[in-house]
Amino acid sequence: MWIDSHCHLHAEEFATDRAMVWRDACALGVTAALLPAVTIADCVRVDACCAHYSGLSPAYGIHPLYVDSASEADLERLSGLLEGVRPVAIGEIGLDGLVPHVDFARQEFFFVAQLKLARAFDLPVVLHERKAVDMVLKHLRRIRVRGGIAHAFNGSRQQADEFLKLGFKLGFGGSLSYSGSTRIRALAQSLPEEALTLETDAPDMPPCWLHRARNTPSQLPAIGRVLADLRGTTVEHIARLTRQNTLTALPALASRIG
Repeated sequence: MWIDSHCHLHAEEFATDRAMVWRDACALGVTAALLPAVTIADCVRVDACCAHYSGLSPAYGIHPLYVDSASEADLERLSGLLEGVRPVAIGEIGLDGLVPHVDFARQEFFFVAQLKLARAFDLPVVLHERKAVDMVLKHLRRIRVRGGIAHAFNGSRQQADEFLKLGFKLGFGGSLSYSGSTRIRALAQSLPEEALTLETDAPDMPPCWLHRARNTPSQLPAIGRVLADLRGTTVEHIARLTRQNTLTALPALASRIG
């Protein structure tokens, strides 16, 4: 049975057919998914979605691309939420070096603050590290947390090894399906088994066969087949392996999904 380790099923893109989308995924063996929030207001939407659909679990966090609209009061609200019903992880948090209009220093401020919350509440983190892998690693070495998942990893093998040393798993998704994604495919092929988790990032990061259409969690088994082909193993093995790796990275998930 598959776990989608990063999916935004609560997003507006699924407003009209969310139940059908999740039902279709479950029919294909995707029985659990982690839903990371991107703002404090989004935490409420994540919770509502997780409460309504079996198999979904929440992560709370402020995404680096949303820090311009966030305030220090939001960090206090996040801390208050963590005092209540505990999420599986803090996320999606991190740094983004690709989008120039979002203040990088402000991203770092919110990232550091949320790492400190993760340490204080002993929670793993779900990381966004696009074009900022070394800076994310720098902060993780300084503020040690209990690991988690580096979402949509696209760094070097050396950077991957550094994440593994810090107790993280690496998330791979639809990018594996593109023949031009040579570095990602090489990493997915050569990394140790214990490094790998699978994700869709739905509605984003569609695999090549969707032709840039909306991604859904039902695509996870097909992405898993790509990973199995790259590693010369069976789909069944990849399903078991990535499920166990996700549960190792996010221990509270096991008690939520049984």
